[in-house]
Amino acid sequence: MPPTPFETRAAYVEAAAGLLGLPLDPAWAAGVADNLAVLSAAAERVAAFPLPDEAEVAPVFEA
Repeated sequence: MPPTPFETRAAYVEAAAGLLGLPLDPAWAAGVADNLAVLSAAAERVAAFPLPDEAEVAPVFEA
């Protein structure tokens, strides 16, 4: 049986924390995985927003 989306997110959170060397309290892991799901849903909405072909990227100003 394939893993559930939560199991996949939880495994990603654990793996990413380990690779980045970030200490992650096990009590926080579920909350981090939940926030990852919310951010992923927001990113999908932004990525799905259609832009006209004549849209231009915003300029970048540097000091």
